[in-house]
Amino acid sequence: MEYLLPEEAASAGMARRLTSEFLGRPRHRMNRVGAGHIDDAALIVSELVTNATRHGRSACRLRLQRSDEQVTVEVYDNNPGQPRMRSVTTESEGGRGLAMVRCLAQRFDVAPVRGGGKRVRAVLAI
Repeated sequence: MEYLLPEEAASAGMARRLTSEFLGRPRHRMNRVGAGHIDDAALIVSELVTNATRHGRSACRLRLQRSDEQVTVEVYDNNPGQPRMRSVTTESEGGRGLAMVRCLAQRFDVAPVRGGGKRVRAVLAI
């Protein structure tokens, strides 16, 4: 499933809702995705979409795929810059998003896309 999300802060909430609905829908001949995995996927989506809308140059695309073994989240934006982990302290109000994504995801990668921009992908084992 693929969604186009506007370049605004509300897109992260919309992406969480779309992800929860997509993963919560029963699929013929597929195991159900547990509530904990849906929550983890929604958190990953929220963090990646927040980064894309905050640092991207336009709307972003969210692509979701699932199988019995995994959920794949891909977020595309037009900014070619690589996301980077920031050093944070206990007083920091932000900067933990990518660290959380990397902890939850079985695989995480970033790749440039033709025409500019990048794809950020996280794969969550279920």
